[in-house]
Amino acid sequence: MNTSIIFPNLHITLDNVGKGFYIGSFFIAFYGVIIAIGMLIGVSFILKEAKRVGFNEDEFLDICIITIIVGVLGARIYYVVFAWDYYKGNPISVFNIRQGGLAIYGGVLFGIACVYILSRIKKLDFLKVMDVAMFGVIIGQICGRWGNFFNREAFGQYTDGLFAMLLPLDAIRSMDDVTTEMLTNLVTVNGVDYISVHPTFLYESLWNLGLLVLLICTRKKKPFDGYVFFMYLIIYGAGRFWIEGLRTDQLKLWATGLPVSQLLAAVLVVLGTGLFVYNFKKQGAEIVKKEK
Repeated sequence: MNTSIIFPNLHITLDNVGKGFYIGSFFIAFYGVIIAIGMLIGVSFILKEAKRVGFNEDEFLDICIITIIVGVLGARIYYVVFAWDYYKGNPISVFNIRQGGLAIYGGVLFGIACVYILSRIKKLDFLKVMDVAMFGVIIGQICGRWGNFFNREAFGQYTDGLFAMLLPLDAIRSMDDVTTEMLTNLVTVNGVDYISVHPTFLYESLWNLGLLVLLICTRKKKPFDGYVFFMYLIIYGAGRFWIEGLRTDQLKLWATGLPVSQLLAAVLVVLGTGLFVYNFKKQGAEIVKKEK
């Protein structure tokens, strides 16, 4: 199997991009390592942000640990539910996540529910907690998408544009993700056949990086509690809606054939916008009331 990845129009060739490494006889996937690194960076940022806004760091660390566990379970459950046609014939593979199969929306939804419950238990303001916690989610997503890069998965449709990425055909995680158009436009380099695709992992990672920078720059002047949370729903949702439309491995809403993550992205954009506008107007009304 060829392990090179090429960005021809950017004149970048990466040789020997493996999917992991061995410690003795045990294989460690880069996918898992990258997700773990993203979690560590995310939690570190969350704890600093929690301290800045006046939360107890130890209390927030408890929330982080529990939510990460619930989030990972949620990400796997979401993926398996909407890819059940594959897993029902191979149920043991449900427990094998080293080759991928974590859907971030499942992690986000389960994580939000977990934070809500923990906030109630600890008598903390849910929206204030979410404004801190979302920074960790975004950082985790920025890092986590690079796991898809090493796994040669979650790529987009055929393109020969500026950011076109060439992946060896024999290194693709699942041939179900390879379209007829890709096969028609195979690129042969030194005797190796490559498909040319959109690097959607890169698009999403950069989109989230831009979102992170925006929220870091504006968080100290946020107009109301929930600002960071709602901005995440709107901006991440909008980006995910676009990027999901490019992907060839979309999870479908069972027999409908509709891309479930794209639909959910649209719902979250609408929901986030509604909550943002409502709270913005509410804040304005309170200011006017105080001035009177």
